[in-house]
Amino acid sequence: MTFKHQIIPAILLIIICSCESRTDQSKSSGKSQASLSDYSIIDLSHDYSKETIYWVTAQTFELDTVFAGQTDNGFYYTANNFSTAEHGGTHIDAPIHFAEGGLTVDQLKLSSLIGKGIKINVSEKALKDRDYLISKEDLMQWESVHQKQIPDGSIVLLETGYSKFYPDAVNYMGTDQRGPDAISLLHFPGLSKEAAQWLVDKRRIKAIGIDTPSIDYGQSTLFKSHVILMSHNIPAFENLTNLNQLPTEGFEILALPMKIKGGSGAPLRAIALIP
Repeated sequence: MTFKHQIIPAILLIIICSCESRTDQSKSSGKSQASLSDYSIIDLSHDYSKETIYWVTAQTFELDTVFAGQTDNGFYYTANNFSTAEHGGTHIDAPIHFAEGGLTVDQLKLSSLIGKGIKINVSEKALKDRDYLISKEDLMQWESVHQKQIPDGSIVLLETGYSKFYPDAVNYMGTDQRGPDAISLLHFPGLSKEAAQWLVDKRRIKAIGIDTPSIDYGQSTLFKSHVILMSHNIPAFENLTNLNQLPTEGFEILALPMKIKGGSGAPLRAIALIP
């Protein structure tokens, strides 16, 4: 099943929910029901290719051609094999990735991957500091500006501005070297452990995403933000893109991974729907 086929059921679910809500309103207003044409669709996923960014110790993406061309029976045919690590490109970290007994990819409820999104933009600070840690104060600043708390059940997206460097590994993640020795060379922003703890203690979010290689910053060695979030079964979406095209609220997120049984992560096709 292709990623395009995977998103169709979720899109229909959003449309149905939106239509039900708008139908109640339209009974008194006479307005027509909502449809997919009422939304702008923003693709939040990078494609997979030889250029795809992977963690420096992970297997990279490989696409091998099985056959491409005219068959002896007179029709055109193409088929490929691909191999990839769970954690690379735009992907999901399932809770089991950093929490013993946490949910695997196939165990995640679709309802935890679909919902209302908010965007917290820290790019002005992050682009000036490759090791920037998104703080509790950054999250509270969003609430102050919008004069409300981060809504329950939100999918929180963190915009650092670093997706503009993708797939230039040096500018995007600090190094193009690979292997264990390259880990110490990683430099990119992430979520501070204090902010992660605040989110699980004070707010009730479904999931979190970021436009860098990891929810923890590049110089992390203990991956505290991963541990904190995933110990509460909150999945993370990493290597997102096009967050600059989103408003700060008022949009829906659909983030559907390849359904790998027992997987700690998986390639992710994430989109935003903007009314």
